Amino acid sequence: MKRVTFFLLFTIVIMNVKAQHPADDTLYSVLLKDVYVKAKWKNDTDRYRYNQMKYYVTTILPYLDAATKLFKEVNTKLDEPGITKKEKKAFVNRKEDELREQFENRIKGLNETQGVLLVMLIARQTDLNIYKILQEFKNPLTAMKWQAWARLHGMNLDRRYHPEEEERLELIMYELGYPLPVSYVMDKR
Repeated sequence: MKRVTFFLLFTIVIMNVKAQHPADDTLYSVLLKDVYVKAKWKNDTDRYRYNQMKYYVTTILPYLDAATKLFKEVNTKLDEPGITKKEKKAFVNRKEDELREQFENRIKGLNETQGVLLVMLIARQTDLNIYKILQEFKNPLTAMKWQAWARLHGMNLDRRYHPEEEERLELIMYELGYPLPVSYVMDKR
């Protein structure tokens, strides 16, 4: 370990010396690949909770994919010029009916934790909170109704997803091939 640290320090010093030389103003840069570090569990309970959350996330991924695809489709349709308010509402209702027909029975079979995870992950993938989505696509009364229901169950639909507060969930999503959306990365800059 000391050799690696010394080598890295030595390399940085040499690169700085070369970069500061007036005749040679080249700055060296190296792009390294992402490295995946597997977690070491504190205890069996922590490992169990991680595996249980991973199972729940893999269970809800088809619904997450369908919801984000639908959200993008609806957004592109609603952004088209010349579309009336009535056409927008009819399109949103038609898409909602299609989604309900396809997934309603299976979503009713989810437990509360899976439902909470689904709401969080939809907020993560769309970079919006669910309350604003409901308010925009349905109406403010529907949004308030679902917010009241969520509050009774310990959730808040009017909250933006914060990846730094959900480290375990972020690790799982990264493992499953769902990196953090670019909008979150851009916010940190």
